[in-house]
Amino acid sequence: MTAEFREINQKTMKNPPPGIKIHNVFYTLGQYDFVIVYEAPSEKDAMKMGAAWAKFVESQTLTAIPQEEAQKLFK
Repeated sequence: MTAEFREINQKTMKNPPPGIKIHNVFYTLGQYDFVIVYEAPSEKDAMKMGAAWAKFVESQTLTAIPQEEAQKLFK
């Protein structure tokens, strides 16, 4: 981890983009080294969260739907 990455990470985690709510951060083993669970008002706002790290990491963004909402879709 470079000093520049650490600095951007600290700034983004303390002051995420407007509308972003960070719920948790998990360090993982496998293809990706960490997972940030956050909530954004839209997909466009979610993209802003990853933009700060774009030159340092490879990322994958997933949309999650709570189980209760998903079950309503299948009725």
